[in-house]
Amino acid sequence: MCGICGYISKKKITLEQLRAMNDTMYHRGPDDSGEEIYEMAGGWQVGFAQRRLSILDLSALGHQPMHSSNDRICVVYNGEIYNFKELKAELADYSFRSDCDTEVIIAAYLKWGIRCIERFNGMFAIALYDRETEEIYLVRDRIGKKPLYYWYENGNLVFASELKPIMKYPGFAGEIERRVLSRYLFQQYINAPESIYKQVYKVEPGAVLKFHNGQIKTWKYWDIKQVYHHAQAEVIDDYEEAKEQLKDLLKKSVKMRMIADVPLGTFLSGGYDSTLITALAQECSDRPVRTFSIGFHEEKYNEAKYAKAVAEHLGTNHTELYIGEKDMFDLVESIPKYYDEPFADSSQIATMMVSKLAREYVTVALSGDGGDEFFCGYNIYENVKQAQMLDSLGGMVHGLCCLPGLKQMHVEDRLPFKVRVIAGNRERESKTQFGAGNYITKAKAMVKELAEQTGQEALPIHYLTESSYGVKDWQIRRMLLDMDTYLPGDILCKVDRAAMKYSLESRCPILDKEVMECSFRIPHKYKYAGGSKKYILKDITYDYVPKQLLERPKVGFGVPLDQWLRGPLREQLLAYSSYDYLKKQDIFDAKYVSDLIGSYIKTGDAGPATGANYSKLTWSFFVFQQWYQAYYL
Repeated sequence: MCGICGYISKKKITLEQLRAMNDTMYHRGPDDSGEEIYEMAGGWQVGFAQRRLSILDLSALGHQPMHSSNDRICVVYNGEIYNFKELKAELADYSFRSDCDTEVIIAAYLKWGIRCIERFNGMFAIALYDRETEEIYLVRDRIGKKPLYYWYENGNLVFASELKPIMKYPGFAGEIERRVLSRYLFQQYINAPESIYKQVYKVEPGAVLKFHNGQIKTWKYWDIKQVYHHAQAEVIDDYEEAKEQLKDLLKKSVKMRMIADVPLGTFLSGGYDSTLITALAQECSDRPVRTFSIGFHEEKYNEAKYAKAVAEHLGTNHTELYIGEKDMFDLVESIPKYYDEPFADSSQIATMMVSKLAREYVTVALSGDGGDEFFCGYNIYENVKQAQMLDSLGGMVHGLCCLPGLKQMHVEDRLPFKVRVIAGNRERESKTQFGAGNYITKAKAMVKELAEQTGQEALPIHYLTESSYGVKDWQIRRMLLDMDTYLPGDILCKVDRAAMKYSLESRCPILDKEVMECSFRIPHKYKYAGGSKKYILKDITYDYVPKQLLERPKVGFGVPLDQWLRGPLREQLLAYSSYDYLKKQDIFDAKYVSDLIGSYIKTGDAGPATGANYSKLTWSFFVFQQWYQAYYL
């Protein structure tokens, strides 16, 4: 686990300037650093840099930038190639100097070219410079576990694991990309390929970017839509066969992710996914696995007692830490530094807390991320199923409400909240993304009209891509959409930044290439069976842990946003939303936002039945303003 950065430009910068860029990511790699600059034909200059968190081959032989023995290839890389030993055996004709996976990337490229990445099973962000072809490649892993940004302007390219090195590059303008703001306020994250800055993008999950002579070309080597439909041609019809195959692949995945030359443990929340990963890790280990969980003094949020019971049953070496609201609150001001574009999933705070705890004992932690998206675990998937069943009826209600007379009376606006949501869900490309329309209206209204200033249109709030999945079942369609958007853009971003804040490597066995592709071969009826979500994953978990230790409503990491925003953060929020401040900032509609926040502070969340719960929207606004203060003022 590391941080990488670099550039390809005709603009000359010094080694000290490259080092300053690299050092903004010290937290990602405190063990070692390296920076090198190379001259390329045509007046181009290439700079590669890396901060290293040593996991495999702790010796100096793992230092980056790393070169091939003939000096043709240079690589900086962040992540882990879990099947590197198997690949190394296939590359026996290469003279290896180290025992780390970085050198396997170099040898694989020399033998198979850039298509070598199709053989890699792991999480990675790679920058590779081929001196012979004068090409630079940027590559991101299949599901987007590792981040990789790039700024492309006037034929020049700057890349990095985080935005901070790009911000530090001499001449970076840092102009905010206003087209993403309404979507960010609603979704609470900025999905690839966009970023918060103009002309700065994220390499998409499963994608390659090639730079040659000032031009870039991108393509996908692993695309969820294509992989899903290909796998559907080889469905595993027999349930027991599907269960055994998935179980074996999960066990293999966990075992691969336990290879490390540093201490390793697991995050254990007491839920199904983390329990299963911990159980498999314990089965693969010859000693008690270290497990970590945090507890809350507020009983309604606390799951630590369940995690402790699971740990006792499995026989792990368990550590728990009970935290209060103040412990979480104290981390709020660090959000802009470690999530260096606006990111408002408030569970980031609890994730930082458990990462901090784990780092006191281990350098690597396994997590259960991906179980909900690939095996139908979120509550929204139940709502989506019901919405599909009621869609025709909703269309009839909407049609009646649009009749002359009834439309003028705004009848649809006076329907019960749930009926209004179903009736209003008429956009063909976002059928599974239904919700309270007033959230969308408010998110759009908060941002100044772009057309007036730039002639550009804001990005749609929803992802208008659902027909591209070619799936009629709304549950499956929403799961695929979440794999493309919410999982890499929110969940994996959250965990990466939270863990790396404390120089901790997080590994996700469920997001193994073989496990993901196997999940697409498992019939949906084995994932959502008789109203039970994650059925097959739960069934595997019951092979290790009694059902009574796990069956309970999902809680998650809760943060009392309404209390915070209208309590200790009230004055800061009022300052961020004052008419004069907003007018000077010239990003938001000053009057609309000032009135909206003022009204929210007085009334707070009104309860789920009305759909008028604006703490999340307000939190997105607060986090953006906090980020703006950190980087612009």
